[in-house]
Amino acid sequence: MKNKCPSWRGKATVRPRRQGRRGVASTGAKRKPLTEEADGSGAGFSQEGHLRELRLKKGFQICENDFVCNRYRLTHSKQYLTERFQASDNSGGEDHPRYNIAPTQQVLIVRKEQGQKVRHLTPMRWGLIPCWAKDMSIGNKTLNARSETVATTPAFRESILKKRCLIPADGFYEWRKMGSVKQPYCFEVGNGDVFALAGLWDEWTSPDGEIVESCTILTTGPNSLVEDLHDRMPVIVPPEKYEQWLDPDVTDFAEIRDILKPYEAAAMRRHPVSTRLNNAKNDDAESAARITLNAPTQEPLF
Repeated sequence: MKNKCPSWRGKATVRPRRQGRRGVASTGAKRKPLTEEADGSGAGFSQEGHLRELRLKKGFQICENDFVCNRYRLTHSKQYLTERFQASDNSGGEDHPRYNIAPTQQVLIVRKEQGQKVRHLTPMRWGLIPCWAKDMSIGNKTLNARSETVATTPAFRESILKKRCLIPADGFYEWRKMGSVKQPYCFEVGNGDVFALAGLWDEWTSPDGEIVESCTILTTGPNSLVEDLHDRMPVIVPPEKYEQWLDPDVTDFAEIRDILKPYEAAAMRRHPVSTRLNNAKNDDAESAARITLNAPTQEPLF
């Protein structure tokens, strides 16, 4: 597919820093884009990152993320997914359950391209690389897109109108710090059914001509099941909204805005899973196994 990239290329200018309290003068160096980076622990949706503000010309920000959605599970077969989403399989490659899907990996998405009636199941790199990007590094900072600002954020504002997708999953993870342990929890819809995360995609061409397709997951405020672990959650698209979300002819943001809201908590469940999940290299059933947490015991008063 030939990608038509908008003329804006995301060239940022940064205001010089004021002299700090310690008397260190500004160097005029550019600051890193607003992002949250993994802390190396392998922990997922709720892990605090290193937020840095980027001031851009005319007040624009390339991306504006809360690091919310960065681990999920998909254990159903491709055959099941093509039937569930009424899509043709353009994914190629192996077909095996994945229990610990992490950023920058290849993930499966469902999309409809402009002028086509058929939905396609296809692989993409997780971490959206806008078509105007100079290199792939921005994809490490665009794992998520905030629903509240997606229509005005340069990295996403074209995709939200023309390049929406569904990202199949049957669980996503959130973390709670319990002492020195980061305890993962799995969130499911129904009884572990497949559901669809709201996603965006784009196509980027490298300087040497390589075409890379990539995606991001939209986030919104939490429902009552998630809110005690984090103040954001991924957007889950109800099945009756699949067609509207995927339709590339729907280019009015007002027509899809209502989809970008917290999923009904009563239709979901959660449970703690093994801390093996904290290491992204562990991608097996054992790492996502349900566990029972020991009840806290009260220390003797005397």
